Amino acid sequence: MEILLSECYGFCGGVKRAVQLAFDTAEKETQVKIIGELVHNASVVEELSSLGVEQISPRDAIENSVVITRSHGIEKQEKEKLIATGNTVVDTTCPHVIKIQKIVEEATEENVPVILVGKKDHPEILAIKSYGKENVFVVSHEDEINSLNFDQFSKIVVVSQTTNPINLLNRVEVRLKEVFTGEILLYNTICKATKDRQEACRVLAKTVDCMLVIGGKNSANTKKLVEIASEYCEHVFHIQTINELDLRPLKKFNKIGITAGASTPDSVIKEAVSRMENLNRDEMNNEMMEAIENSFTRVRRGEIVEGEVLYVTDNEVMVNINYRADGIISKEELSNDPAVKPSDLFEQGDQIQVFIMKMDDGDGNVVLSYKRVENMKVWDEMEEKFNNKELVTANVKSVVKGGLTCEVEGLNGFIPASHASVRFQRDLSRFVGEEMLCEIIDFDKSRRKFVLSRKNVEAKEIEEKRSEVYGNINEGDLIDGTVQRLTNFGAFVDIGGVDGLIHISELSWNRVKHPSDVVSPGQEVKVQVLKVDEENNRIALGLKQTTQKPWEVFTDSIKVGDVVKGKVVNLLDFGAFVRLESGVDGLLHVSQISKEHVEKPADKLEMGQEIEVKVTDINNEDKKISLSMKALLEDDEPAAKEEKEVVAEAKPKREPKPKKEKRPVEPVEAEDDGFSMTIGDLINLKDFDSNEE
Repeated sequence: MEILLSECYGFCGGVKRAVQLAFDTAEKETQVKIIGELVHNASVVEELSSLGVEQISPRDAIENSVVITRSHGIEKQEKEKLIATGNTVVDTTCPHVIKIQKIVEEATEENVPVILVGKKDHPEILAIKSYGKENVFVVSHEDEINSLNFDQFSKIVVVSQTTNPINLLNRVEVRLKEVFTGEILLYNTICKATKDRQEACRVLAKTVDCMLVIGGKNSANTKKLVEIASEYCEHVFHIQTINELDLRPLKKFNKIGITAGASTPDSVIKEAVSRMENLNRDEMNNEMMEAIENSFTRVRRGEIVEGEVLYVTDNEVMVNINYRADGIISKEELSNDPAVKPSDLFEQGDQIQVFIMKMDDGDGNVVLSYKRVENMKVWDEMEEKFNNKELVTANVKSVVKGGLTCEVEGLNGFIPASHASVRFQRDLSRFVGEEMLCEIIDFDKSRRKFVLSRKNVEAKEIEEKRSEVYGNINEGDLIDGTVQRLTNFGAFVDIGGVDGLIHISELSWNRVKHPSDVVSPGQEVKVQVLKVDEENNRIALGLKQTTQKPWEVFTDSIKVGDVVKGKVVNLLDFGAFVRLESGVDGLLHVSQISKEHVEKPADKLEMGQEIEVKVTDINNEDKKISLSMKALLEDDEPAAKEEKEVVAEAKPKREPKPKKEKRPVEPVEAEDDGFSMTIGDLINLKDFDSNEE
């Protein structure tokens, strides 16, 4: 194995300066604080912390302290605030970054827009942008140029994040020339050390079988090195230190290259090189040892090995595993079924796989298990299904804190409450005993744990149903549905996996106070599609459109003069509204309630009272109906009068009485109280007979 180190790697000048300033300050001052990470390297951050340097957020309130800024720089306003609150600021900003800040500041002062090429949320970009005014535009890809408008400008300044690859800046320049006709001032602000490091990485990656890129996981320039190395080398490992890498798989490579990001200390790089060289020496020693070990078979606890059944008893199975000692499988380790007999499973000469549980049972035998191999095969199958994103059928066993326990092919799993269904479920016990088709969302074979989601499967099913429903329905269609739930404003109806809404105004031709007056959950209904809005996932439905309009029902069956039944639905001062059997409302005017004078309808009628009325007028144009109860009473009078006349004729005629001679009566004076009447008037009033013919 050959170890090759990149020609350019590790700390650049700016980072070296920042680290030196930070450590010098930590040694001289007390209660030193640093804003964020000085550089993206865990070892540097940990060493500063060990010296008492406290890491703080840019938003923390800090006064009268020694504050170290990070090498990426901090926003202009933050630095001014630190100084204004009495802090001593140790500015470790890279000189290259300071140069870009000045370019941006001067350009925007002259009202020249600036295109800043880099990652929008990177600390360096945020700091640079703060030195400009409103016309600073951050782009991370050349395609973003198309969305910018510079028509009002004659000049543009272009600068780059110091760690960008040069080809990104070139692509941005080409695209800008396609859409902007004015003057383009492009400053190549990519750090030379960055360019040299990237180019050296590119050259090395072309010649090796494997690349180790050392640097912080959050380091932008280290990530760029990983990208470049991956273009030319199939096997690339991004590590922060050599200690986090399993070196054994690297033995198969003939040439291994090593490079490091700008924030990686020399000590970390030297340690990596030393470990790789030791691995190279160990590899040569191991080759000799391997030749010796191959002369005999070795087995280890936890391994699965092939063996041959030597003999079978009622309680155990003896197996030859080509080791210095034979292995024994107890009855308990044969199967998950406690009633199974060893002879039911094996016979002498069978070739089987066994799991090594213990190297010595005290009598020199290896303790083996057969059922664990079978269980592990199931776990292997489950792992394969997880990797292939296959769905599994889970049998829900019980409710536990946070979700449900389940069983899949004999293995115990877990379904979180939030993944039991797409809809919130307050009572999870309803799922116990059910079988669910689920997706495996988390799998840990080493810990024998897996997590399932029914919600994800339901969401996909709903989306498929939604697409199918929207593809098959059109406005005006009559379809069947099931009422799901009611709200104050309407009823939601399932029309094949998608819910549509019947607005309360579309439930009935008559006024509805609440949807429950017309429909109830679980009710099967036929509805008409009023509007389809797939983009916003809304379907408007109508129930009343599936029935004939009440006015048409009424006019088809009733005419003026007909006597109909109805129910009082509203009482007002001028009359009562009566809902007829056809569903329309008619007005029973207060004057048509009784032959007697009625002050107000509530004196004679009650809400909900069923009455019989006569239709006296139908206004088709305004759709108004006039009703009368009094007309029914008047219709009954002729019959009553005729009966009275018949009775009168049956009586014998009486002889007329002689008329009394009326004497003249002198008028009597009364006090003038606004009303005066003579005695004669009183007598005449007394003799008045309303029944006299």
